[in-house]
Parts: sequence; C-alpha cells; structure tokens
Amino acid sequence: MSFSGYKKYIEEGDLVIIYMTRDNMTPIYIKKDTSFNNRFGIFHHNDIIGKQFGSKMVSSNYRGFVYLLHPTPELWTLVLPHRTQILYIADISFITTMLEMKPGVNVIESGTGSGSFSHSIARTIAPHGRLYSFEYHQERVNLATTEFKEHGFGDIIKMHHRDVCKEGFQMKDEVSAVFLDLPAPWDAIASAKEAFKQDRTGKICCFSPCIEQVARSVAALEEHGFIDITMYECLIREHSVAPLQKIDFSEALKDAQERRAKGLPSVDSVAIKRKLSKDEPVPTADEIESTANLMLVSKTVGETRGHTSYLTFATFLPPSAIQFVNASSD
Repeated sequence: MSFSGYKKYIEEGDLVIIYMTRDNMTPIYIKKDTSFNNRFGIFHHNDIIGKQFGSKMVSSNYRGFVYLLHPTPELWTLVLPHRTQILYIADISFITTMLEMKPGVNVIESGTGSGSFSHSIARTIAPHGRLYSFEYHQERVNLATTEFKEHGFGDIIKMHHRDVCKEGFQMKDEVSAVFLDLPAPWDAIASAKEAFKQDRTGKICCFSPCIEQVARSVAALEEHGFIDITMYECLIREHSVAPLQKIDFSEALKDAQERRAKGLPSVDSVAIKRKLSKDEPVPTADEIESTANLMLVSKTVGETRGHTSYLTFATFLPPSAIQFVNASSD
C-alpha cells in the first residue's frame, strides 16, 4: 500500500481508513477471515476485499454503514497512533510551502516523533527526493521504520537513530531544507548549516512551543549567518456564512435616527444585521443570487483557537553568495 499513489480496489494486506463520522475514523489492515466491529455493526474483511476505495459499506447485521477510504498523509495525521505530540495539517501545509519542498528535493527532519509530518514530506518530494529523518528514541525509530516501509516510503525516508543536539547530523552538502522539532533546536543549527548544499540557498524551520525557545533559536541562526529570519504562528479561525438582507442608505439612516431617539446603540443596526427568520428555510445559492435584496456575508467567531507552536524560518546563503555580498559592500 503506497501513500504516494492510488489504487482502485482493496486487496488483502491493504491499509483502509474506516470513516464513521468526521471526528471518528480508524485505520485497519485487511486480513481474510477477520472482522471489524463498531457501533454501526460488524464488517467482515472478506466482504471488504474487492470493493473500491471510497465505497459505502453496510454492516453485515444492517445496523449502519461506513466509508472505505484510501489512506493519504492527511488522513493518516488524523488516525495515526500517537507516540509524541504531532503536527497537524495547518502547520504542515504552511511549513511545506515555506521550505519550498517539491519533487526531487532532499530534506532533513528531526525528530521523527509519530511520523505525521514525515508522510507529507515523503509524498511531496517523491519519487526522487530523500527525507533524512532523525530520532533519538530507539523504539520510535523502530516503529517509524516499519510504518514507512509498509506505507511505501521505505526508499524515500532514511531513518537515523541519533541525538542530533549532541552528535549532529553528520551530513555535508546534501539537503535543501531542514525542519527541527527539538527541545533545543539551537544546538543543531551549526550541524544543519553543514548539511545544506553549499552551492545554493536553502531553507530552515524551527518548530518551538515557547517564545523563549524562539529567542534562543533566532540568536543561533544569526550567529551562523542565516538571513531572512521570521517567526509565524498558525491559528485556526472558523467562518460562518449567512444570508443577510440589504437596505439602502436612507433606510439605514432612518433606522439609526430611530434607535438614537430610543437611546439604543446606533452601531450594528438591526436593520442592517437583520437575518432571515429561523423558521424560514435557508435558500439555495441560486435562490440567493437571484434575489436582489439578499447577500452572503462571512463572520468569524469571537475567539480563535490557540497555536500548537511558533514557526521560525530562515534562509541559508551559500559561501559564494556571502563572499559576493561582502565584496559588493566593500
């Protein structure tokens, strides 16, 4: 089973993501003469074999149904067994873009943890790129190595059991991007600098939950000549969309004057903010577009979900570029 490709039909040994609800999914490996049980009923693996990925499957006792989804790095992030705190899609997508990952790029990741980000990196740089993943915990190394092979990334992800803060990466002139998710990333920055390809620019990211860690990482990046040092924080903000009724300026002015006379606030006029009755069915998009006095508006919730960590990015300059800059300044 490969996460980087797609197959149509389910076979014995395949990994299948069982989708029950948006917040309830689980991974299973298909094995003949076994079954999967949940609150929706009993699902026999023999019945799953041969079905298409994406199929809706009714339980054998007709209590409910599930969907049989093809595994992807995004789905794996939602269902994987947690061995450590993991990265989620919001951070993963942003880091992948900022580090300029693409097919054929070589990347360093430390530490591996539960392998959430590893799967997304491997799919992005496949088929010719290489991910050098470093983890100091031997059991996590063994589990991750097994998972990467089972998921079709054995040739792309190269696992290393090493404490890079003490021993370094022991690599030179190899990669174009480095991602550090470490308690003390500043201790690995000097070694990361050596691992970059020395004839081109590279990108580095430090993933840190505390602002004190960010400060020390920035100091180390500046000390070792990195440029364009910038810190970001990814936040999740939900938007609700609702149809509101339009009014013209004269009506809005009249409403504001009436509210002022009654001692009511003039902002957020009830005429402007008037919504459809709760008892009235919500119109379709076509109905809204055809109704001149309605418009769709988006509103965010009052509170925003907190961050997972701070993301500190910087750019590695090759020695030749630094010499050119210094000569130009002279």
